[in-house]
Amino acid sequence: MPIINVKMTHEDGGATKEQKELLAEKLTNVFVEIFNRGEKTCVVTIDEVSTDNYAIAGKTITNIRNKK
Repeated sequence: MPIINVKMTHEDGGATKEQKELLAEKLTNVFVEIFNRGEKTCVVTIDEVSTDNYAIAGKTITNIRNKK
């Protein structure tokens, strides 16, 4: 069973339920189109990561964006 995992930063209140459902639907459709497998075999997980828990070059995204 394929699992498509999307990781994205949680910003401005995060993605809405509708946005997440649309993303999962479209990713599933592309998977089915490319691999010719049934949609019931495709699992999509969406992880929203706080910008406090995501760092580049030792600095959190929150810190980097606050300095701009």
